Amino acid sequence: MNNEITDFTMDFFSLKGKTAIITGGTGGLGQAFALSLAKAGANIFIPSILNDDGTTQRLIEACGVEYAFMEADITKTGEPKKIIESCVSRFGSIDILVNSAGTSINEPDVLKYNRNQWDPMIALNLTAAFELSHEACKFMIPQRSGKIINIGSMFSFLGGQWSPAYAATKHGIVGFTKAYCDELAQFNIQVNAIAPGYYATTITEKTRNNPESNQRVLDHIPAGRWGDRLDLMGATVFLASAASNYVNGHTLSVDGGYLVR
Repeated sequence: MNNEITDFTMDFFSLKGKTAIITGGTGGLGQAFALSLAKAGANIFIPSILNDDGTTQRLIEACGVEYAFMEADITKTGEPKKIIESCVSRFGSIDILVNSAGTSINEPDVLKYNRNQWDPMIALNLTAAFELSHEACKFMIPQRSGKIINIGSMFSFLGGQWSPAYAATKHGIVGFTKAYCDELAQFNIQVNAIAPGYYATTITEKTRNNPESNQRVLDHIPAGRWGDRLDLMGATVFLASAASNYVNGHTLSVDGGYLVR
C-alpha cells in the first residue's frame, strides 16, 4: 500500500454514484438512514410493506438523487432475491445494504410468550437480514466492494423484559455482523452494525409521555436527553462510505452514553 495521510479528503465521505437499499426506509429510524445516504449522494431503493405516502420520495429526490420504492415482504420466501435483483436492474449495482426493518412484540406474562410471538420476530429481525445480505453478496463479491450495515439495539447488549425474541434477535444481529465480516472482509466488503439508544420516535411516545418512565430513561443517559433521528445520520454515512474502509465487524452504539451508566 502506498497511501499517504495527505490522500485523505472529505470526498471519502461521499456516496456519489452509489446505490443503497434500506429496508423499512419509509418511516422511523429507517427514513433517517435513507435520507442520510441520499444527502451523501447515493441513489435510494426502499423495499417495505408500508407504502410511501410520498414524504420519503420528496425528501430523497430533493437531494438530487434517484429514488425507487418496492412493496415487499422481506420475510417471504424468495423476496430478498427479488429485491436485490430489482435494485440492480434499476440502478446497475448494489453498493450499500442497510438492514433496518424490524419489530418487537411484547407480552408481560412470560408464560404467554410463545412461538406465535417468537417466530415472526426471528423471521423479520434476523433471518431476513441474513437473506438480503446473502443475496447482496452475489453482486458485492464480484465488484470487490460493498457495505452492509445491520441495525442492532441497546438490547444487543442487555436482556430486556416482555420480549425475549427482541433481545435474542438483536444479540443475533451483532453475532451475524461479526460472522459476515469474517467471511466477506477478504472481498473488500465491510459489515458493521449501528446500535441506537433511546430515540424520540412514535414508538417511544408512550414512554416519553409518562413522567415516571420518561425520567427513568433520562436518568440512564449521560447526555441527559432522548436521541433525535438526526443523531444517527452521521454514523450511517460514515459506515457506508470509504471513510470506514478499515472498520469491520464493529457495532457502533449511538446512545448518548446509555451503556456506560
